[in-house]
Amino acid sequence: MSSEGKKLFNIIILGISFMFIFTAFQSCGNIAQTVITNLNNTDFHGSGYTSMSIIYGVLSASNLISPSLVAIVGPQFSMVVSGVFYSLYIAVFIQPATWAFYTASVLIGIAAAVLWTAQGNCLTENSDENTIGRNSGIFWALLQFSLIFGNLYIYFAWQGKTHISESDRRTVFIALTVISLVGTVLFFLIRKQEDTKAPGDDDSTNEILGESSSARNKMMRAVAAFKKSITLSFTKEMLLLSVTTAYTGLVLTFFSGVYGTCIGAVNRFGSEEKSLIGLSGIFIGVGEILGGGIFGLLSKRSRSGRNPVVMLGILVHFIAFYLIFFNMPNDAPIAPMEGTDQVAYMVPSKEVAMLCSFLLGLGDSCFNTQLLSILGFLYSEDSAPAFAIFKFVQSICAAVAYFYSNYFLLQWQLLIMVIVGFFGTITFFTVEWGAAAALAARGSDYSSI
Repeated sequence: MSSEGKKLFNIIILGISFMFIFTAFQSCGNIAQTVITNLNNTDFHGSGYTSMSIIYGVLSASNLISPSLVAIVGPQFSMVVSGVFYSLYIAVFIQPATWAFYTASVLIGIAAAVLWTAQGNCLTENSDENTIGRNSGIFWALLQFSLIFGNLYIYFAWQGKTHISESDRRTVFIALTVISLVGTVLFFLIRKQEDTKAPGDDDSTNEILGESSSARNKMMRAVAAFKKSITLSFTKEMLLLSVTTAYTGLVLTFFSGVYGTCIGAVNRFGSEEKSLIGLSGIFIGVGEILGGGIFGLLSKRSRSGRNPVVMLGILVHFIAFYLIFFNMPNDAPIAPMEGTDQVAYMVPSKEVAMLCSFLLGLGDSCFNTQLLSILGFLYSEDSAPAFAIFKFVQSICAAVAYFYSNYFLLQWQLLIMVIVGFFGTITFFTVEWGAAAALAARGSDYSSI
């Protein structure tokens, strides 16, 4: 197999592995609050929102050290160990205990930081400036198939159910745990890239993530990775992109946890309200896959760069937020186990709810594929620290959003996303224009990004 073929193979395996792991984890996140609501009459006393807030809070802090950990053990082994912890978190729901639930939330926060830092490093190592856009789209599309499979099962298994029994819960989470473990094992198929660096070349990636096995050199690389993360955090481009990244964190919280809870709480949806959570996840996944596939395939043909894709993303999201505001009761995110009988500005429509799910997924893919692409382009030699900063900002904003989701009505959650999304779009445009100017100065074709 040629070097380029091996790199494409690695990207596909990376995407499939993440697809399996996040089939389990995102399905778990979508139904966690609904399942926990049915458990809170027992000895279990926990909150899905609080758990997710802990996960993303710990994840954000752990991103300060994740480049160092990846430097020491390597990206492949980092992803394998992280996948095991994802499986353990999901397995907690088989027989929930409050202490185990929150302990697993802390552990998976650490694992997630390492997993996504290693993913960014692996993606960049197997790409160049001509293939980073394509590879980002391929990875994102494969990853988002995770939203289809788990939610499809939930839709059919829970159709017509208004209460989730112990048997229903155990069956779902045993299956999700096994799926997560399959994805973890697939990481072993990723093939190591040969070192093509010429003697005397100064390559900061090799300096940080080199192959020396000595403990001293590994520690030096770990310290170098930490210092590089701090340095990159305060560059103009990273500060501007952090506003865009913050928006993706807020949206991640909304579509992966809050919106499904809103749908499941609307009593006017009748006996379908619980199964509609799964159907909503499927439509989100369709939007994500469509966006990732299109923007990945078209990345080589576009001569206008990333800005039009991001503009499409924010317009699609604003339409979705407007429709959700009219369709969903204001108290849906914090409704009790009995649900809500309130009505917004129209009678709740299942069709509108599913359309909004699709738009949320499509808009999210617009932002994430372009952020992955521009980070891989700007920081090709410092990929691990750059992607660690990306996940740090995204996850700390997701943690804040999960925390206030316990208290804020729907209208305020939508308003926050509108404001941050507006400014995040402007800051992304600013960085992209700078990248285009740098390419022009080098005499490169803007379409290559």
